[in-house]
Amino acid sequence: MPSMTDPDTQRAPMIRADALHKRYGALEVLKGVSLEVHRGEVIAVIGRSGSGKSTLLRCLARLETIDRGGIEIEGETLASTDAQGRCRYAAEAQARRICRRIGLVFQHFNLFPHMTVLQNLIEAPITVKGMPREAAVARAQALLGKIGLGDKQDVYPARLSGGQKQRVAIARALAMEPDILLFDEPTSALDPELTAEVLRTMRQLAAERMTMLVVTHEMAFARDVSTRTLFMDGGEIVEAGPPLHIFTNPEQARTRAFLEHLL
Repeated sequence: MPSMTDPDTQRAPMIRADALHKRYGALEVLKGVSLEVHRGEVIAVIGRSGSGKSTLLRCLARLETIDRGGIEIEGETLASTDAQGRCRYAAEAQARRICRRIGLVFQHFNLFPHMTVLQNLIEAPITVKGMPREAAVARAQALLGKIGLGDKQDVYPARLSGGQKQRVAIARALAMEPDILLFDEPTSALDPELTAEVLRTMRQLAAERMTMLVVTHEMAFARDVSTRTLFMDGGEIVEAGPPLHIFTNPEQARTRAFLEHLL
């Protein structure tokens, strides 16, 4: 068995997706998408609405099930396809354990409205992970301080701005101590001023080498913060590479057309 210091172990991807297919009725949303995410990477996924970006994230987090393909999280198999083309998932208890390594931040926050900010942060660590309440509270308070909302722990979500709600949602995901964070268009419901608040928090996480896969329409974030940018179109990854290359010298006509439309 390799040790944790072996180079091959260090290079093993945090997420490996192999030829993912996903269909809703007659609509094929993912058409054989393959992807690897390595420790410390910040991968931005860009593309038009309906290109399959959010579906890809939801499949990786097991919020949707794939029809065919394979998903590994930190070397453990979440889903695989047998020789007869049948897709099989890990047993439920194992699948839940694997997926706890992933934190997901949604477009519309999804905070519990009947709970205070602090209660939102400590609920899952206590009920899902069995963390002692004192430890959960201490971690939640530290996270709120980190995102500049330490004075909001007793406030209910209805009293927060959209940017504050999304920063709390990020802190809530971090409270579960995930190895990987998935962001599904985290700023698309916010106006520009509030967007800047959230992006500052995400830039801070990137600087701390948090592994992140970010579906975004924020091209400046993708260009300036991501270590790798993927362009999706029609359920496929059309082009992938360093952001400077993607934004200044894309190889694929579909990538060029998408970026030119934004200018």
